[in-house]
Amino acid sequence: MSAVAILFARQDSVYKTLEGCDAWDIDRDARRWPGGTSVVAHPPCRAWGRLRHFAKPRADEKALALFAVERVRRWGGVLEHPAGSTLWPAAGLPEPGQRDQFGGWTLPICQHWWGHRAEKATWLYIVGCEPANIPDIPLALGDATHIVGSSGRRNGGDRLRPGDYGWRPEISKAEREHTPPDLARWLVELARRCRVGQMERAA
Repeated sequence: MSAVAILFARQDSVYKTLEGCDAWDIDRDARRWPGGTSVVAHPPCRAWGRLRHFAKPRADEKALALFAVERVRRWGGVLEHPAGSTLWPAAGLPEPGQRDQFGGWTLPICQHWWGHRAEKATWLYIVGCEPANIPDIPLALGDATHIVGSSGRRNGGDRLRPGDYGWRPEISKAEREHTPPDLARWLVELARRCRVGQMERAA
């Protein structure tokens, strides 16, 4: 089983329980990862997301996503960020249906397909694996049982309340940040199918 590097993992990350995963959390500092394998990258997103104007990231935090993009392009693998992340235009990442000069492409998913309680619309930037070769996706129809806080609003911006049509309970901040175990396993398998840096190492 080939190893996969997990960049910007949480300290309590599910990846640390999965065989063949080399998890780099804040203590190990993913910027020190030497390369050599395909990657699953989860760079911090609060400086790039829809609510970035309210976020208070560390001074060096926004650059971590750009570092992750470079690692995925160099070694192959997948980067995960929220749908609508401004990282896409900033880093020249392709919109769904397009390709970039690195052969990378973008796959929109919903994390509740893998068991997350909220829909959690997500974009994956993938380099080194063709769409026909990705693992099977467990599509789940219907609404998720919960929401991410910012999505529980009317068009005018006011928050839905219990009893209102369409109201669903919100997930916690910790739950927003955790990757569902089934999705983590799927992303690792996807990264194992990516072939970019392997050819470089064999040369």
